[in-house]
Amino acid sequence: MNGLIEAQGLSKEFPTPKSLQDWLTGKRPVLTAVNGIDLTIQSGESVGLLGESGCGKTTTGRMLLNLVPPSSGRVLFDGQDVRAMDAKSTRTFRRNAQLVFQNPYDALNPRFTLYRSLMEPLVNCRVDLNEHESRLQRALKRAQLMQLEHLDDTYPHEISGGQLQRVALARALILEPRFLVADEPVSMLDVSVRAGILNVLRDVGGELGLSALYISHDLALVRYLCTRTIVMYLGRFVEDAPTEELIQRPLHPYTQALIKAVPSLRVNQSREPLPIMGAIPDAPASPIGCGFKDRCPYAMPRCATESPNFRDVGHGRKVACHLI
Repeated sequence: MNGLIEAQGLSKEFPTPKSLQDWLTGKRPVLTAVNGIDLTIQSGESVGLLGESGCGKTTTGRMLLNLVPPSSGRVLFDGQDVRAMDAKSTRTFRRNAQLVFQNPYDALNPRFTLYRSLMEPLVNCRVDLNEHESRLQRALKRAQLMQLEHLDDTYPHEISGGQLQRVALARALILEPRFLVADEPVSMLDVSVRAGILNVLRDVGGELGLSALYISHDLALVRYLCTRTIVMYLGRFVEDAPTEELIQRPLHPYTQALIKAVPSLRVNQSREPLPIMGAIPDAPASPIGCGFKDRCPYAMPRCATESPNFRDVGHGRKVACHLI
């Protein structure tokens, strides 16, 4: 089934500084951030993307929005290749696909008033002037910012972090997009503020019928917002399942470790060490065999030489593991 947004064989490599040996051999070392992923997000579907820092989550989100060009593969939006769009189609795509940044202090220009920051997307996308005020009021209402006054003479440093993230969210919603990428949207906020932002995201998703990709380390966030969750490791997808199924019955050893690492308030919580050790390794090139083999407690000789296929295992689930 064709989705609103599709990634086909999407990969991204970044060049790294050459060593003396590289200069002598003429090699061009690269870091493989994303390695041949396929992804389909349906209209109105909320998908979570989990994984450690450095696994390629943010690069994936930026490629879906055509902010980072892929090294190979393509992204389709409503069946159109976003890299092959003409100027008019690109402007329409920009109106329909928006990003909520992790850090609202970096996302907003400190020299712009809040009003100018909110109006900028409407001006850049050439929205009819007669619609500006009504769109602004709808965006403020959706982000629950109606109590914020004097937008035209208030600057980002003059309001709280929670309010600022709501402004950043309102700016993304003012164009009433169809697809939203939210990159760690509450990671920099206090726990008491997070709940309000998450409620806004959930309510707006239902109201606008948004398709969304939520990039996060927070299992509670994706459980609250997402119907489906994908786990990423070293540039590849290793598990894809309905969110509750993935949490209750994880199949991949890496997913099992992620869920086991979530702290609990229960007194009788298990104190056993995690089944994996160390951190995600550097990715100068595509690894031979399974990328998780050096940390997996169940690794077999086959894992060292053969990369597992990301395949359907039934009940709407996919996994990349020789054990399954």
